[in-house]
Order: sequence, then C-alpha cells, then structure tokens
Amino acid sequence: MNRYAFYYSFKQSVQSLTRNSWLAGITSGLIAISLVILGGFLLLTVNVNQFMFNIQSNVEIGVFLKDNIDLQDIENKISAIPHVVSYSYIPKEQGLKDFAKTLGDPTLVKDLEGENNPLPDLIRIRVSDPEKVASVAETIRLYPEVEMVDYGEELVSKVIQITRKLNTLLLALSISIAFGAVFLIVTIIRLSVVARQEEVTVMKYLGASDNYIKFPFLMEGMVMGWTGTLLAVIVLALLYSQLVASLKGDALTLLFQPVTDTGRILPIFIGLSVVGTIVGGFGSIISIRKYLRV
Repeated sequence: MNRYAFYYSFKQSVQSLTRNSWLAGITSGLIAISLVILGGFLLLTVNVNQFMFNIQSNVEIGVFLKDNIDLQDIENKISAIPHVVSYSYIPKEQGLKDFAKTLGDPTLVKDLEGENNPLPDLIRIRVSDPEKVASVAETIRLYPEVEMVDYGEELVSKVIQITRKLNTLLLALSISIAFGAVFLIVTIIRLSVVARQEEVTVMKYLGASDNYIKFPFLMEGMVMGWTGTLLAVIVLALLYSQLVASLKGDALTLLFQPVTDTGRILPIFIGLSVVGTIVGGFGSIISIRKYLRV
C-alpha cells in the first residue's frame, strides 16, 4: 500500500467511525466491560499475593538461650547466617515485664522477679525469605548456646503450602479469564464487522484490494479497542482508589493492606491497554477475512 492509499484508507476509517459512531460506542463499551473484569481480577491477584507475603513476612524465629553464655558470640553467629535481616535481644527481665503486661496485672508476677524468674533470655529473628525460615531455624538449633527454637513450624509450613497452591490457582484463573476476555473482544469486533458486511462485499466487487479493504477495519478495531481500554482503565483506577481510600483507618487494614505501589499497579493498566488495542485490530482482521472471499 503506497502513501496515498494509506492516507485515503486512514481517512476512510475515521469517516467510518464517525458514521457508525453508535456501533463503535457500543463495541468500545463492551470491550471496556471485558477488560474491567480482567483488570479487576489481576488487581485482586496482586493484592492476594501481597496479603500472603505479609503473613509470611511477619513470621519470627524465637531463640531461647541457655544461662551464662557469651551473648556477643551467639549474636555474631546469628548475624552471619544468610537470609537473616534483623534480630533483637530480649533479656529475661524484659520478657517477664512483657508477660505481665499481657496478664494485665504486674503484681501477678511479682514473686517471679530476680533470681526466681523462670523465663530464658530470648532472641527474635526475622529473615528475608519466608521459605528460608525453617533452614535458618535448623541452623540455629545446632548452636550449643541455644536451649530451644520456636517459629510455629506447622503454621509456617501450612502458610507456604497454601500460598503455593493459591498462586497456582490464581495463575490458572488469570490465564482463563484473559483468554475469555480476548475471545469476547474478538467476538464483539466480529459482530461489528458483520453489521457492515454489505459494505465490504460492495467494495470487493468494485475491485478494491484485500489490503485496501482490511486497513480501515484494522484501524477501526484498534481505535475501538484502545477506547474500550481507556474506559476500563479509568473505571478500574477510580474504583480501586476508592477502595484504598475507604480502607484507610479501618481495622481490616491491620490484616489487609491494598497494594498502592505504582510499579505493581501501572503494568496492569499498560498491559490492558496493549491487549485491548492489539486484540481490537486483530479481531477486525480475522472477522473480515470471511467476507473477502467473493
């Protein structure tokens, strides 16, 4: 297609969109609905993953120490372990005070102060990767200064298993919904082409080349796809920002904090824009091929 034919075809696509604005509007609206469903599920997936990560990240390793040990030596050993990001030492005196606070009455533990304190010194440890908690705990358990190590082994194991299964499920659902959205968009574009099949047939009988006929439809499909995407992104952004704002200060945020990192949200919107635009044009090309065989 030469430059003049390109300009003419582009002009034709603009005129066609203007002439069939109602059809283009309906098509863009239906595409927007499809992408809102897909985008909403992707946002849900990101937030569920973050929620599970937050649960795992709050797991601490409790290291109960024996009496009369070299504290500096055990701290040096712990700090040298890979994946350990922080640790805090809690002497038995502080542990008893914390225990008294949980009881709500410090006088209940008054007789346990000083040499009568039955609690051991404690070191709380956080690791960078929740899946490394078990290996770090097993390493520390072998140190002679350590009396006992506790990190809720069964709970951590179950959380990791649930996270893996949930990620697999969400991935499968995301792919299914994505394919469903693509199929729906192609079907919507196909219906818009069917509504204009007589126009295609007439152009074909008048001797227009396939590329000459397809290009305006390609442009129209991409424009409708992009318009639908724009609507979807606006709706998703408004709804999601409203959700985030409504959860601020809510007790639920102690357990669930919506993802607000632009670096994780923006790729979803960009991906929807690319998918909507490309699939819109692709759907037009596929749909029109049937009517070019005359």
